[in-house]
Amino acid sequence: QVQLVESGGGSAQAGGSLRLSCAASGYSVSGLCMAWFRQAPGKEREGVAIIQRLTSVTYYTDSVKGRFTISRDNAKNTLYLQLNSLKPEDTGMYYCAAHYIFPCNLGTAFANWGQGTQVTVSS
Repeated sequence: QVQLVESGGGSAQAGGSLRLSCAASGYSVSGLCMAWFRQAPGKEREGVAIIQRLTSVTYYTDSVKGRFTISRDNAKNTLYLQLNSLKPEDTGMYYCAAHYIFPCNLGTAFANWGQGTQVTVSS
């Protein structure tokens, strides 16, 4: 079982930046498909970005392309999401998720989830 703990959320103004971290234990992030999801109040959870195991190929949902970057540090066993050029619509709870399969996509039924970290962007 993989344990995931997110951190790094907070408040930012529009145009600002934040970096989210997701520390993993119980399994190496290099061997996992890992993703970031977010959920705004009153809205369904949406997939934001994904990084494949083995190949490290990344994929982003259209609304964050060119602004967010997903990456991982195998030595620290940590997943990151760099959020730049933030917009108020980026506000929400951000969750990291992990799965053992390859390949995976944002529609995959991820079995392992963190508790989330809140991002609030003001205009």
